[in-house]
Amino acid sequence: MNYRLSLAAILLSSAAAAHAADNADRAEATDAGPDIVITGERTPYGVKVTTTATKTATNLRNVPQAITVVTQQQIEDQQLRSVSDLLNFVPGASYNSGEGNRDAIVLRGNSSTADFFIDGVRDDVQYYRDFYNVDRVEVLKGPNAMIFGRGGGGGIINRVLKRPTMSVGRSATASGDRWGARRLSVDLDQPLSPIVGIRLDGLFEDSDSFRRNVETKRYGINPTAALLAGPDTRIDLSYEYFHDRRTADRGVPAHGDEPIRGFTRTFFGDPEKSFAKADVNIATVAVEHRVAEGLTFKNRTMFGHYDKFYQNIFSGAYNPATGRVALSGYNNRNDRENLFSQTDLVWENRLAGIDQTMLVGFEVGREKSRNLRKTAVFAAGTNSVPITNPTVDANVTFVPAVSDADNRVHANVAALYVQDQIRPASWLEIVAGLRFDSFKVDVDDLRAVGGGRFGRRDHLWSPRLGFVLKPTDNLSLYASYSRSYLPQSGDQFSGLTSVTEGLKPERFDNYEVGGKLQLPGGLLATAAIYRLDRTNTRATDPANPSLTVLTGAQRSRGIELGLERSVTSRWLVSGGYSYQKAEITKTTTTAPAGRHVPLVPRHSFSLWNRYDFTKIIGAGLGVIARSKSYASISNAVKLPGYTRVDGALYYALPGGIEAQVNVENLLGAHYFPTANGDNNIAPGAPRTVKASIGYRF
Repeated sequence: MNYRLSLAAILLSSAAAAHAADNADRAEATDAGPDIVITGERTPYGVKVTTTATKTATNLRNVPQAITVVTQQQIEDQQLRSVSDLLNFVPGASYNSGEGNRDAIVLRGNSSTADFFIDGVRDDVQYYRDFYNVDRVEVLKGPNAMIFGRGGGGGIINRVLKRPTMSVGRSATASGDRWGARRLSVDLDQPLSPIVGIRLDGLFEDSDSFRRNVETKRYGINPTAALLAGPDTRIDLSYEYFHDRRTADRGVPAHGDEPIRGFTRTFFGDPEKSFAKADVNIATVAVEHRVAEGLTFKNRTMFGHYDKFYQNIFSGAYNPATGRVALSGYNNRNDRENLFSQTDLVWENRLAGIDQTMLVGFEVGREKSRNLRKTAVFAAGTNSVPITNPTVDANVTFVPAVSDADNRVHANVAALYVQDQIRPASWLEIVAGLRFDSFKVDVDDLRAVGGGRFGRRDHLWSPRLGFVLKPTDNLSLYASYSRSYLPQSGDQFSGLTSVTEGLKPERFDNYEVGGKLQLPGGLLATAAIYRLDRTNTRATDPANPSLTVLTGAQRSRGIELGLERSVTSRWLVSGGYSYQKAEITKTTTTAPAGRHVPLVPRHSFSLWNRYDFTKIIGAGLGVIARSKSYASISNAVKLPGYTRVDGALYYALPGGIEAQVNVENLLGAHYFPTANGDNNIAPGAPRTVKASIGYRF
């Protein structure tokens, strides 16, 4: 098929390009005569050290779990503007269209709208995130409740935000594309004294889309301040206000077992009455204090207030016999307040001749949510539209239906965790940890029918064990086991009922082996083989259909290969390949055994390169290739496999001005990257030219 041919061609061309570049570098050195060492700062892709996976500063090679890091440099080089854009370049990851209302990720076959974090603190609200204030995004694959607590069955996404660097840095960037996108961002980093620094990141965007009648307007501001209170103490204060309002675009319906063709730019439903709006306020205080040599105290406390409302008039099934598309609609308010505080003690020590890094910490948190849903009632005879003209001004009212959510939710957590990274020899490291969570959720269901008060407290033990062997300085081999839980109330807690309040949480067990190799020039190559089992999934009791039992199960298996950082001083790379198989292994309430998990392509491949020919001119070339997947757990509709090629040109002008042009989908592929069910399928954008100009001063 085309996918395989494209994959093979790209691998061959990449190898040829690497060989040519190495030859060019060697020729350049030969012509220059004696070796000359040039010292300078190069902004790479990826990082060498991270705290996301262990809460301690750990070399990425010594993390016994797959993790992909996408830096601010790569985000700007590719003009990545959303979580879904970014996940295209993360092995083992895909995304759900989230009904056009929110970020929704699929990691190792497990879908979630809640497994998001900011600097390691939970940010589990349903909205669209932006990268204007991000230093890097780290995607940890596989469950790890020992670090992050409940959820995270397939992994998590952690945004590491910018903070004052205590040095001067100022930039402004304006960008746009052929469809009418307009975006302006600023980043001002300014020390006020040797011990006080401030930073201000801001964004304004007012954009149209390749999809007709689809608009986005968002703006955000994030001032931060840092205080160096002595040589051993740093205090960071941060506040962010972010507003996002956009047309809720549910995509196109299916025609038979594939997405309908010829409607890439057509909106199905009522664009004026379909919108998603979020107002986000997040305040953070972070304190880091070196208590003694090797002993560090850390605390991060975050308060978030989120106002979220969305409304949809969207397509259902298409009937070829009548040439009409059914319409449905609803709206939903999801307001939330989060308050979380994490306190850690990190002790670097040497006991009995053995080096180790010990972590002891606790977390307390509270979440308050208000959920209210209403269903659209269409005027008589208006709940379907002709396929030839599916964009309408719908005559609807929104009223509560019997099954619509109307509740208040309170969730509280108190957790204690201990982890030790033991290095008994230079070639061996052991990572062992255990976390205890006391998680309580109370739901006040306000519906007239079926309402009431429901609650459940779970005591969760989450172990983690990993072994890292280092046969050479540049190679690490690892094996690990990790576990996570998800309460039966679901990602967003609104699913607790008289039935589910008596059921134990779902459980995720991850078994993984892999290796990480530091190649010459700085390139990091990674490989992982995993099996992820999801158990305690709800199913109907065959002997008594009125009862619910926890006999359902899902299994994900796969291989992930990754590349990141630099091949040479001129060549930056980010890429990966994954082979995945995710299926229902024991019948659940949603699917019989043998069904394939949706939005999990068997093969996925991505590769992005930036090569700087000189200090002034550079170019980028990338590809995304995916085999077919299913739109939903029904397995009735397939998303065809596809290959997309992207390119870019970079030009550094005098006076600190930088210009770039990106072309997404260079060859004009017609594709469907994701869906939210069989009849809400997202078309991929046609060839799109993006331009930006930045000024550093």
